[in-house]
Amino acid sequence: MRKSPQWNPRLRRSAALAPILFAVFSCCAAPPPLDAPPPQAPFTDFRYEVPGNSRRITAGDLPAPYATASAGNAPILVPRPPGVWPQAPAGFQVGLYAQGLGAPRVIHSAPNGDVFLAESGAGRIRVFRGLNPDGKPAHEEIFAAGLRQPYGMAFYPPGPEPQWLYVGVADAVLRFPYRNGDLQAGAPAERIATLPKGGGHWTRDIVFSADGKILYAAVGSGSNINDPDTHAGEKSRADILAFDPDGSHQRIHAWGIRNPSGLAVDPGNGQLWCTVNERDGLGDNLVPDYFTAVRPGGFYGWPWWYIGPHQDPRLAGRHPELKDQAIVPDVLLQPHNASLQIAFYTGQRFPPEYRGDLFASEHGSWNKSVRAGYEVIRLPLHQTGKSGGDYQDFLTGFVLPDGKAWGRPVGVAVAADGALLVTDDGSNSIWRVDYVGK
Repeated sequence: MRKSPQWNPRLRRSAALAPILFAVFSCCAAPPPLDAPPPQAPFTDFRYEVPGNSRRITAGDLPAPYATASAGNAPILVPRPPGVWPQAPAGFQVGLYAQGLGAPRVIHSAPNGDVFLAESGAGRIRVFRGLNPDGKPAHEEIFAAGLRQPYGMAFYPPGPEPQWLYVGVADAVLRFPYRNGDLQAGAPAERIATLPKGGGHWTRDIVFSADGKILYAAVGSGSNINDPDTHAGEKSRADILAFDPDGSHQRIHAWGIRNPSGLAVDPGNGQLWCTVNERDGLGDNLVPDYFTAVRPGGFYGWPWWYIGPHQDPRLAGRHPELKDQAIVPDVLLQPHNASLQIAFYTGQRFPPEYRGDLFASEHGSWNKSVRAGYEVIRLPLHQTGKSGGDYQDFLTGFVLPDGKAWGRPVGVAVAADGALLVTDDGSNSIWRVDYVGK
């Protein structure tokens, strides 16, 4: 996640702070210049995000650093106006699944169909069960509370009969004993691995390999551009770490990844994917966030290089030997989108061409003069497990025409019935996207 006044890690995460934060943004941040000229393709902004639109950015499209000034355009959050609703492609229907939550973030479906939600601001894990005729949960419970910024969750072992629920918090991986149907933790959390802590990116997503032998943990950088050679606080950060399931044998799986904010394993072939928040400060259209199939041992550039052999001018001349090792990611997204949780579509409810595709929540920019993101996107994998470099707008409408935002998508998960659940920490809600077309 990108650093912004809304998510300063020193603030207490609490739903009670929401009105205060709204007031701070309303009085201190000016609306974006909505009379600005249209963006130059392939780059875009919220005014042109339309469900179903396809987009593709390549390394050859990147502007020079500082082609535009570095903007400070934090979101002005307002309540959702009456009649305003997220927009999905034709044939899809959007419903309000839950509201009044405490900063809802990552969301997952348990093997038995229960829905687990990390309310990072409230420090708890909530469970939803069933679905009423009005599209809302039939029952809900607090599974665990008193956690320090819970985020990533994973059931272990993979398959229909898990024995543990693993939770990534700001400085550790915890696990709770779990059996299908548990609505409350039956024992205190066990701390199985310590993760780097400190300022900057606090989100810790986790996922198991398909065979259950490896636990992956995403650890974002503590900064925008600090050189690990001279900043000890960056040790073991900007990495995807790997562990044995009991938390032992820590090693680096991939590195140079500024903030690998979302992890997922392709259920078809076992490939690990991540989505990444790249660096800020180089202008409106640098540096693109991205999706990538993660290469074991791969180096993705941060902080010295970006999107292959492009050197960050703020660290000019450092580590020239890494220039040709920096991997160009599979799919480039809009710069500053703040891409967060990702999920493979494994359901049967959407049209067949959606099966096996990736969905991702784009939390939204602050470092762009006209905001971008604030949407859910679809990454087509064409039933091959591989991307052609394109992605599509899927769920939009979280920004009003005047540039104020009422919602900020964070998490995505496929429900047991095949609907897509989307968490939104701008309105503290969960949205349910169903397919009702022919």
